[in-house]
Amino acid sequence: MSFSLAEELIRIAVGWLRLGIETLGAVVIAVGLLMAIHQLVRKHAVPRQEGFASIRLTFARYLALALELQLAADILSTAIAPSWDSIGKLAATAVIRTALNYFLGLEMERERAASADSGKAQP
Repeated sequence: MSFSLAEELIRIAVGWLRLGIETLGAVVIAVGLLMAIHQLVRKHAVPRQEGFASIRLTFARYLALALELQLAADILSTAIAPSWDSIGKLAATAVIRTALNYFLGLEMERERAASADSGKAQP
């Protein structure tokens, strides 16, 4: 088997893998959206004291996972056929993912602190 044939087979395999990872990312977003809608409907059916923060956080977790998958797909694309366009897309995805994870972590800490404070306040 020649080097160029092996290179082309690897390129095809990575292309399929990238497509699978991108598809999985879209499925994760869809599942997160369904979970958020389910929580929203449940919240309106049985009104509680808590706000929409938990619903937002649930959806944000799914988005963060989907961004991780998108980042993995972009890394595969860049590793096989690097171009300035793919490098820019990879950098943008990495920055967005990092910012989202940072702010998601802050929100989760605030929510934990708020729920701990409300738990202590109740006798």
